[in-house]
Amino acid sequence: MASPSDPVPTAQPGDSSAPAKPPGRRQRPQRPNYRHIHRFLLPVLVHPLPPLIPHNPLSVVSVLLSYLTYLIAPPQQEIYPAYFDWETSSVHVTDRKAIRALWEMGFFGKGNLSRSEPNWLEQEKKRRGLLGGLTSEEVTRQRRSERRELKLERARMEKLAIEERLKAEAAAREAAGEASVDPSSVSTTSGTNGTAPTTEKYSLRKAREARQLESHRSVAQEDGSKGSDSPGKKSPNGKTVRFSPVVQAKEFSSESAALFLPESSAVNGQKPIHEDALKNEEHLQLSNEEAFFLVYGLGALQIYDRRENSPVSTPSLLQLFCQHSSFPPRDSPDVDTDDTFLVSYVVYHHFRSLGWVVRSGVKFGVDYLLYNRGPVFSHAEFAVVVIPSYDHPYWSETEERKAHCARKQGRSWWWFHCVNRVQAQVRKTLVVCYVEIPPPTVADTRMSSGDIGALLGHYKVRELTIRRWVPNRTRD
Repeated sequence: MASPSDPVPTAQPGDSSAPAKPPGRRQRPQRPNYRHIHRFLLPVLVHPLPPLIPHNPLSVVSVLLSYLTYLIAPPQQEIYPAYFDWETSSVHVTDRKAIRALWEMGFFGKGNLSRSEPNWLEQEKKRRGLLGGLTSEEVTRQRRSERRELKLERARMEKLAIEERLKAEAAAREAAGEASVDPSSVSTTSGTNGTAPTTEKYSLRKAREARQLESHRSVAQEDGSKGSDSPGKKSPNGKTVRFSPVVQAKEFSSESAALFLPESSAVNGQKPIHEDALKNEEHLQLSNEEAFFLVYGLGALQIYDRRENSPVSTPSLLQLFCQHSSFPPRDSPDVDTDDTFLVSYVVYHHFRSLGWVVRSGVKFGVDYLLYNRGPVFSHAEFAVVVIPSYDHPYWSETEERKAHCARKQGRSWWWFHCVNRVQAQVRKTLVVCYVEIPPPTVADTRMSSGDIGALLGHYKVRELTIRRWVPNRTRD
């Protein structure tokens, strides 16, 4: 009996007794450590104090030293630069350090050349073969191709099982002669073991192996028919297909977007593109709500006017965003209390203050999506729709104001049913946020003094969670 101190024998590469890895299984690439990359929730500087233990003198001294260090050499909060683009009515960040910081600390903005995370340069290097691995689009395309193969293989095997059952029933009827035989009492056979054909749960690996076996058979049949007169390849419908030498030397799928040649080969006498020749043409695009939250709420962003190349103050930035909340932009710098940007920002600031990661929900037909930690960790749990609410008596004094309120907050049941149905299909909970709009006199008073905090304090947010009721799922 071996003792615990004995060394554990390890399998050598040439040892036949070592357990072999199952064929056809592809090793997954190692994912980045997102817990470490996104360990900061917001792009703000946080100084945690050491724990204070009253009966421990060293703990008290440590806390005093921390305070003293902070008073003598206070750390500076890093402010990232950005500029306002008048053509797209959005805020752009071009500094590479600021792009990574704003994305990794709070998931702000999106890459203008990417779906979400600004990683166009890395994806382009992978696409051109300068980096190892596959791009996210190629991984998605490969996964969809494997699912398609699984469905086709499953349908083919089910079709074969049905054909074998019909053949067995026909053979049983012929053996019985003219006597009537109940088809349900006939014991069908599948293969040579005499068992009934059952629908097997096929995996992606089995589908891939079956597809490879089928391709090997087709190659063998083509090798056997090479003695024919036609030099081209025969397609299933009898037509001759001719391929160029480049296509014959390179195997590619029909779903691929481009044909990538080896790096050593030069196309039309041109040299292959190296990694140093690539220039990052991507910038981070922030929505107006995200930019104003970073400027006013956190103080981590400074927005410059691209025309005058000068920084924009916070009150002027609010007026600028309110002007560009509609298309075409308004000429008047006045701020209305029911402005689209102001109402949306109130909801954005509300959920960001509660610790949610707020992202745009335009692809699901809503205003915002709420993530618990971020899009790289899990899917969004809630979908938010913003609706202004005019409960103040000022908005019901005249008929003109009543018509204005009905036009701003009017929603139909058809619209509500469509939005709720979409969120139920993607497994998200619909949240309707009613924002109570104060009278316009509040904005005139507060904006004249530049007190944005007092202006936002007059807004109230009411949340209403709605779930779609499905009869066959909620019978209890």
